[in-house]
Amino acid sequence: MQSSPKVGFVSLGCPKAGSDSERILTQLRAEGYEISNSYEQSDLVVVNTCGFIDSAVQESLDAIGEALNKNGKVIVTGCLGAKKDVVTGAHPSVLAVTGPHALEEVMGHVHTYLPKPHDPYTDLVPPQGIRLTPNHYAYLKISEGCNHRCSFCIIPSMRGDLVSRPIGDVLNEAERLVNAGVSEILVISQDTSAYGVDMKFRKGFWNGRPVRTHMTELSQALGELGVWVRLHYVYPYPHVDDVIPLMAEGAILPYLDVPLQHASPRILKSMKRPASSENNLARIKAWRDICPDITIRSTFIVGFPGETEDDFKMLLDFMEEAQLDRVGCFAYSAVDGAVANGLPDQVPEALKQERLSRFMEVQERISAAKVAAKIGSLQTVLVDELTEDEDGNVIAIARTKGDAPEIDGIVYLQDAEGLNPGDFVDVQIVDAQGHDLIGAPPEA
Repeated sequence: MQSSPKVGFVSLGCPKAGSDSERILTQLRAEGYEISNSYEQSDLVVVNTCGFIDSAVQESLDAIGEALNKNGKVIVTGCLGAKKDVVTGAHPSVLAVTGPHALEEVMGHVHTYLPKPHDPYTDLVPPQGIRLTPNHYAYLKISEGCNHRCSFCIIPSMRGDLVSRPIGDVLNEAERLVNAGVSEILVISQDTSAYGVDMKFRKGFWNGRPVRTHMTELSQALGELGVWVRLHYVYPYPHVDDVIPLMAEGAILPYLDVPLQHASPRILKSMKRPASSENNLARIKAWRDICPDITIRSTFIVGFPGETEDDFKMLLDFMEEAQLDRVGCFAYSAVDGAVANGLPDQVPEALKQERLSRFMEVQERISAAKVAAKIGSLQTVLVDELTEDEDGNVIAIARTKGDAPEIDGIVYLQDAEGLNPGDFVDVQIVDAQGHDLIGAPPEA
């Protein structure tokens, strides 16, 4: 009996790229290809790349090079693939190059260089498809591309303008995931709050009922599935306020990932970002008034071209007043093709790093106080994995409602025999280690 052709797969980049990888992997399995984790045993290799910042470009080029050295037959897709000349300039022997979210193109190239089996076993593919995440949580991509033209970003040039998925398709996928045992759905896109704008928020259908293609109605429907629902990449449009009551009611998680980027109106304007720090502070206060348990995550850029010491101090003042729960910060780095590269008054690298350090000192102090305030509280946590300490005792690694996988803190649970990944358990927080918490069974 002839064995099925084998495809190796390397997936790099953000969860949105991971979602693209899952679609390709699902199609490969549906057509009867086997997925191999060995370069040497693969008939060809697909590399899904990231190309957003210089370090990601280099990581992708290195991964392509490794695949070529160890296998020799490589198809490149993903964000770096949108810059075909960069890929072929570094690695002219790749078989083919496509941009992101290019399922049909990728499969076409796979068929060219590795013809599909004559008798595909489509029943081998589970209804929820092939996933790269653990069995108990999954990313749900609701749209592709972005209509914004932030001066530091090249994503629209790689992924195009906003294209929302039909809401019926999104909700059917979510339902299949829940039926497969998923305990948490993480909603992702380039701009989650813009969902449906390109469709003029037209109505779709789910389980025979009309549902508008809109973030609020999507959140309401997802909240009916009985699992944790977490919103990521939420651009601060006014209608974002409408989902906060859903969080207060427990329909979706009280967690909002809002990339604010800066607090200086002048820098925000230069970034081509909306809103002002005063508006954002007022909204954050209003969100907390409605949902006191809300966890707010954000990201910021320091050292953006033209940023003065006064601009930076305005950002630090904002951080002190906003008291955000989860924060990421990056020193500005030029991205090939970004408008911001041509802005005047570029900030010296040493000053960028000095400001990054000062920013993180402020946020570390805020984070430490936030973590300390949780000691003694009761929390519902989701178990991610089990491990053992040096004495052989079972320890669970879990997360609270305020912690997204891979980017936020975790909770360590002692004496975790009998627990499994995907379990929800109530614990009492008894201590903290850095950004992480120590949990124990609640006191009687």
